[in-house]
Amino acid sequence: MTRRETLNRAKVAAAALALVDAEGIEALTMRRLAGELGVEAMSLYNHVKNKTDLLDTLAEQVFASVERADPGLPWADRLRITVGNLYREFSRHPAVSKTLVGDQANPTSEAALRPAEDILEALFQAGFDEKAARQALIAVHALVFGTLALSTSGYTTPPRPAVHGLDVFRRAVDPARLPHFARLVATTDADSDPTEDFDHALNLLITGLVAAAPNTGHGTRGL
Repeated sequence: MTRRETLNRAKVAAAALALVDAEGIEALTMRRLAGELGVEAMSLYNHVKNKTDLLDTLAEQVFASVERADPGLPWADRLRITVGNLYREFSRHPAVSKTLVGDQANPTSEAALRPAEDILEALFQAGFDEKAARQALIAVHALVFGTLALSTSGYTTPPRPAVHGLDVFRRAVDPARLPHFARLVATTDADSDPTEDFDHALNLLITGLVAAAPNTGHGTRGL
């Protein structure tokens, strides 16, 4: 008789992440997850308190996997690398990013907050006070998760399904009444790269922060 592998919190979280990556957050139920693991649903509660705890754990996993920048780099370079890595890691797990945007997950562990800590360290080193650093952190998160929300809705990536993509705007917009919007959607390629768009927006944000930083002499090597 084959001995069943011992279940633990890490294995539960790994199976849940694989499930939402493959089928979306809507597919994640305790019953479905238990079936994926070959156990009874009630046994999951020995490892997670409830679904909210599970969603927090998934978000924590993704935050914890964000690669940290070289601490020896200037503050703006560290900021760009950290934010870029944050975006790229969550772009691999779009269903998890949706739980944060939708306030379904709000992890508060040290691992989950480490990217924010690194961002704030860079901002404080740049000389921003607490209010300015908070506002900059909000702008960073808005850029990261706003871009992900757009790209996973079909607006900046090939539509899925097609009716939710750019073709909706192309059919609906009257060029005579909204000429500038019509010009934009007519020239936007459905194969445009959301990561390229994100990197451009991030460069604009970093440029603005460098210009506003009180400690302008320690910004970036390449800006």
